[in-house]
Amino acid sequence: MVKYSDVQFGYHGTFIDGERKLSVVSQVFSPWHDFTGLATYATERYVDVGQPTSLSHPQLLAEGEITPGITCDEYISRRKRLLELLPEKSLAIIASAPVKMMTDVVPYPFRQDADYLYITGSSQPGGVAVLSEECGLCMFMPDPDPHDVVWQGQVAGVEAALDFFKAEKAFPLSKMHKILPEMIGRASRLFHNIKTALPSYMELEAFRGASLNNKVKDLSRYTHEMRWIKSPSELKLMRESASIACQSLLQTMLLSRTFPEESKLSAKVEYDCKMRGAQRMAFNPVVGGGANGSVIHYSRNDQKVRAGELVLMDVGCEFHGYLSDLTRTWPPCGSFSSAQEILYSLILETNKECVKLCKPGVSIQQIHNYSVQMLRRGLKEIGILKDETSYSYHELNPTSIGHYLGMDVHDSAMISNDRPLQPGVVITIEPGVYIPISYDAKDRFRGIGIRIEDEVLITETGYEVLTGSMPKEIPHIKSLLNFAHSTATEVPDLSAVFS
Repeated sequence: MVKYSDVQFGYHGTFIDGERKLSVVSQVFSPWHDFTGLATYATERYVDVGQPTSLSHPQLLAEGEITPGITCDEYISRRKRLLELLPEKSLAIIASAPVKMMTDVVPYPFRQDADYLYITGSSQPGGVAVLSEECGLCMFMPDPDPHDVVWQGQVAGVEAALDFFKAEKAFPLSKMHKILPEMIGRASRLFHNIKTALPSYMELEAFRGASLNNKVKDLSRYTHEMRWIKSPSELKLMRESASIACQSLLQTMLLSRTFPEESKLSAKVEYDCKMRGAQRMAFNPVVGGGANGSVIHYSRNDQKVRAGELVLMDVGCEFHGYLSDLTRTWPPCGSFSSAQEILYSLILETNKECVKLCKPGVSIQQIHNYSVQMLRRGLKEIGILKDETSYSYHELNPTSIGHYLGMDVHDSAMISNDRPLQPGVVITIEPGVYIPISYDAKDRFRGIGIRIEDEVLITETGYEVLTGSMPKEIPHIKSLLNFAHSTATEVPDLSAVFS
């Protein structure tokens, strides 16, 4: 049962079994308005900590959660686990991501550093977290600035660090130069997140001395190890992120025949992701029509897709800190040319066979090596490669078969692709072929780019395809596009298409 209140609408009460129970407590009249015949209700104001809480956003967080889906207990266990992994008497410093400016007064949308968010639960800029056996979690929080509050809203301070994020100690950031040197001096080893390192602590004499003595190392080696295997709570968020991306890409496919323009398809998928609950896209969508699909990370998205061309869309979204990533390639006109179908069938077969290899004990590198064998052999049979050992294969596919996925698109980057997979790890399987217009091949194959990407969770017995609801078989794609064209509407139930 959670107590709540709302000043704006004048009520308060409790949540019981997920339902809000209102209770009027008194009538209050404003001394500066005439409320003849009207009344508001006395309330308590919840504390604004600069990000959603179970009181301010009960539709997002349950009681006991610091971020949606992740409880306070889970954050505390992460901190304990990190301390267990670090050498004895170590001190870890993790800075929040910096705010990047678009102009002198306009910032880019802020996204928190994954390690800082993973350990603290804070999605706000400006903080520095310090972790050690001696002090537990100590958070240095941005000093309150009335000017910033007026322009940008409330941010978490020292009280929120203690009460909401459950830090053992907390201080204003302005005191870090006095407190942190003593903590560094008592540590035998020092670790920090190099990617978000800040001059505010790196320029401290104590830190520079530790660095000169080779006592400072990259913390990512340990945090990426922890983030590699997802908890049940994390997997629930990743399933939802994948579901949102699949539904949104499906609706975008349905629109592609009516509006075969890269910019409109990009706008459509982003709109649908956010309307379904995503906070942002995982990356700028890749929407490559025709030869643009052969540019692996194409991002201009400003060309019209001509009749008979394929469009390759690589998309993903972020759902409360966890990302999705999938790719589909299709002909908006509703039918594949013979050359397109031959190449697509090869990529689809490789995708499906590589997914079957996903299980505990097998590494991404092993799956990649198998995919290269399949694609080399297939491209030779088609006549695009002269022989299976040809180095020109790397001109047609310089990418890996996949990568780890989680809080970052290329998650846990410190973990080698040679590491045997374990239950709870999420990877992508994304074979592709990217034939430049200038490549020495038959004209009908030039300028074709095809990728089919799925998210795969490694389970105790094998795998679970998190993006399995997204069509990829040729008959299904044809039926979907032609059905959508004939009805000119969104299709909420695909049973009519695939029956």
